[in-house]
Amino acid sequence: MTATALLPCVELEPALPARSSVIWLHGLGADGHDFEPIAPELGLPREQAVRFVFPHAPPRPVALNGGMKMRAWFDLSNPDLGVGQDLDGLRASAAAVEALIERENARGVPSPRIVLAGFSQGGALALYTALRHAQPLAGAIALSTWLMGEVDLAPAACAANARLPVFAAHGSQDPMVRVERGRALVEWLRRRGHAVESAEYPIGHQVCLEEIHALGRWLAARLGRTSLAASERPRP
Repeated sequence: MTATALLPCVELEPALPARSSVIWLHGLGADGHDFEPIAPELGLPREQAVRFVFPHAPPRPVALNGGMKMRAWFDLSNPDLGVGQDLDGLRASAAAVEALIERENARGVPSPRIVLAGFSQGGALALYTALRHAQPLAGAIALSTWLMGEVDLAPAACAANARLPVFAAHGSQDPMVRVERGRALVEWLRRRGHAVESAEYPIGHQVCLEEIHALGRWLAARLGRTSLAASERPRP
């Protein structure tokens, strides 16, 4: 296991022993409880036995909000989200998410049955981490978010997830993360060869039930295999 301290988390255990895991990262100023009510609305089959892990970001000052301290995965300093990226904070949070992936591995869930998900700032971190993870993941979920850290995405760092499937959704009326950011993210992923299921909904910086149901269908398809290939089985 990594020496990185584990983030505090809200966890939802399935009725059966967990076979898959979704690590879901909240947005700026929220916490791990924010998306906890979403899990049952996804409609995942009981037999898929999915564990949900909702970590809390540590509180930190956020320059964009006048230095106010709040839960954040990294600092934001400019309304133009492509400017002044806090890559040091992003990398530190990515290491914390990697530690959670390692814990899932230790608990018997291999990386190919783990999905990283996130909303807004959490979505940026989820995608950043997933594309750099050393083992293949089941997929990534990027909701109402944007692309972070593409400038340091070396090919050697992302070979295992070079074709990672992604579910991306955005509100067409989002005043905080403009829909153009979401469209640019989808275009960038597809240009690199990722299979992206994307959709826009007539909402603001939020999610809606139609979006959650579409996400549930995508997630069930990604985790729907009834048996693991030998290469995916946890090591004894």
